[in-house]
Amino acid sequence: MENESSESRNRARLAIMELANMISVPMSLNAAVRLGIADAIWNGGANSPLSAAEILPRLHLPSHTTIGGDPENLQRILRMLTSYGVFSEHLVGSIERKYSLTDVGKTLVTDSGGLSYAAYVLQHHQEALMRAWPLVHTAVVEPETEPYVKANGEAAYAQYGKSEEMNGLMQKAMSGVSVPFMKAILDGYDGFKSVDILVDVGGSAGDCLRMILQQFPNVREGINFDLPEVVAKAPNIPGVTHVGGDMFQSVPSADAIFMKVCCNIIVCHENTPTNIFANRTNSSFCI
Repeated sequence: MENESSESRNRARLAIMELANMISVPMSLNAAVRLGIADAIWNGGANSPLSAAEILPRLHLPSHTTIGGDPENLQRILRMLTSYGVFSEHLVGSIERKYSLTDVGKTLVTDSGGLSYAAYVLQHHQEALMRAWPLVHTAVVEPETEPYVKANGEAAYAQYGKSEEMNGLMQKAMSGVSVPFMKAILDGYDGFKSVDILVDVGGSAGDCLRMILQQFPNVREGINFDLPEVVAKAPNIPGVTHVGGDMFQSVPSADAIFMKVCCNIIVCHENTPTNIFANRTNSSFCI
């Protein structure tokens, strides 16, 4: 091993310390969402730089909060997330720090439809998921059982089916992600013009189909296909039929199959077999 006092070894030690403390970043982001910092700064589009003391009275604080909250601890959160591009810091004079939203921070602002990426953040930091992360190593040594099941006694979607709160948060998270995504896609994609019946695989609340049907009136029917416990809570949408099932078993027949995977979309047309997912299996690494 090289000299412990070398520059490269010093950088390595600092890097591993940063990685070990990385949990402070998502937890600070979670705190920012729970407090409603982005909406407090945005204030109807002004996005004017504000100090922690100016932001504090605008936050979602419980009624029992003592002395109206702590601006110093709020500033710690703001500075942490500034270093990761969520906020911009503005130095006023030599000591006062004020904060505005970056483009990243603006994704947490609630839009006119009540949506943002805030629910997506909260969905990933639910207590049940947080219990599972320390058990990720067991996916290697005991791969027959997922870490999430080890931590919670059952699989995630089984819990969503039983918990109205968890299922509601998941649907709001998916809507918050899907709506701006689909707006961007539909601005330049016209591949649905020849489709009569369209099935959205993993469509959650049906937001994507709703937007597609509004822009393409030729789509006579949209089939929102997801797990039974998910579609059971989906809202009524004109022209959309909610169907529960398992895509690893079969997918409803249609002229085209639409599936959003992370930041990509897959559109399969009528000659694509409806059992294309039948031989796929869930990875036991999934928490």
